[in-house]
Amino acid sequence: MRAITVARGEAGSARLESVPEPSDADGGLVVEAVALGVCGTDREIVAGEHGEAAPDRKRLILGHESLGRVREAPEGCGFRPGDLVVGIVRRPDPVPCPACAAGEWDMCENGLYTERGIRGRDGFGSERFRLEPEFAVRVDPALGLAGVLLEPASVLAKAWDHIDRIGGRTRAWSPRRVLVTGAGPVGLLAALMARQRNLELHVYDRVEDGPKPGLVRDLGGTYHSGALEDLAGLAPDVVVECTGAGPVVLAVMRCTARNAVVCLTGLSTGGRTVEFDAAGLNRSMVLENDVVFGSVNANRRHYELAAEVLARADRAWLERLITRRLPLDRWREALERRPDDVKVVVDFGLAA
Repeated sequence: MRAITVARGEAGSARLESVPEPSDADGGLVVEAVALGVCGTDREIVAGEHGEAAPDRKRLILGHESLGRVREAPEGCGFRPGDLVVGIVRRPDPVPCPACAAGEWDMCENGLYTERGIRGRDGFGSERFRLEPEFAVRVDPALGLAGVLLEPASVLAKAWDHIDRIGGRTRAWSPRRVLVTGAGPVGLLAALMARQRNLELHVYDRVEDGPKPGLVRDLGGTYHSGALEDLAGLAPDVVVECTGAGPVVLAVMRCTARNAVVCLTGLSTGGRTVEFDAAGLNRSMVLENDVVFGSVNANRRHYELAAEVLARADRAWLERLITRRLPLDRWREALERRPDDVKVVVDFGLAA
């Protein structure tokens, strides 16, 4: 079978090659790939910035945003041939730490976890792969190709789960307005979840045209693309920050309402220094009871919550998030950044 592979730490080493069929040790479910989502993490791995194969392997099969169809399933495992499934990315550490032992491997305390397609385990960028039933999540068949959005949606389902829990620190907390910064797939999925909570939605992104403004408006939200200073009077109760850009992070931390919750989901690249009044920010956060926290990855419960979110969403809207579909033979093009891209996927059903 064919797979997209990469050598650890070697920029330009990625290639499409023939590899053996997946090992029984990878799980009892044999899954035929339907689609593979591409994100910034994949681009960084291909650039040699990070990524790690299993200890006994020289190359890593790329890809962590999966969608597949079950071909073979052990009796009594809860799945059957024909089911659409997504693979959970992270696996708990072998010790395990208290968080992993409780099924919350997204909060691993000792860092010994592995991740499909990223760290220590082959990913889903192959024509077939295997899954342990306990690390497979069933997808509503009505979603079709949009089911590939489940992995990024799980990250936002976790973010909103923690926002709800933190906001619940006071019985009086009743959020009304949400600001999402960044209108990529992560930001738009955060916006979808805000609207499913019937919250007033505002989305900020520097892009002024293309599909993003219309996707926000069709959710019933307001799209902002002006200067960051224009957000000063917005006073959101919740902020979901999805850019990782230092100036944006600081701007949204300064513009919140009292008792606000700010969730940081974007990863900063570093290398740029931003001057700010740390003491002033500290003072306002303390006096206004604000909370700022970071969130990454997801556990099984969050994948299941994300599956419910996508099942309730308008399928046509979800499909518009997928702005480019490419066959496996043209996988390199999926790594290219284009102005109108939202989510790019490798579609295993497309002919070259």
